[in-house]
Amino acid sequence: MAETFSNGGSCSGNCSSCGEDCDRSTVTLTLEDDTELECAVISIFPAKDNKYIALLPLDENGENHDGEVYLYRYFEENGNPQLANIEDDEEYEIASDAFDEMLDNAEFDELVDGEDL
Repeated sequence: MAETFSNGGSCSGNCSSCGEDCDRSTVTLTLEDDTELECAVISIFPAKDNKYIALLPLDENGENHDGEVYLYRYFEENGNPQLANIEDDEEYEIASDAFDEMLDNAEFDELVDGEDL
């Protein structure tokens, strides 16, 4: 798998910190059959001893209708972002749990921010 990162503006890839008008960072994945798939970067997050990236695959109109999310191990090599497949079920479970917790926290924060306390 190969990937190309692009950034529309100053977005860090962490959508919870972006405003509504934020230009989202994207990654273009080259799949095993040499097709390319553009994905929006949802977040880069830590779990145990590694960093992971959550990607939202986009259709030709830049939309995602099924809510599917791809998780990859994320690291930098010589200052360049790199992705690696998560091959181990235990590691995938760790990354998935961390991503779910991040989403739960974001939803809780959104609920709390919307309430008059």
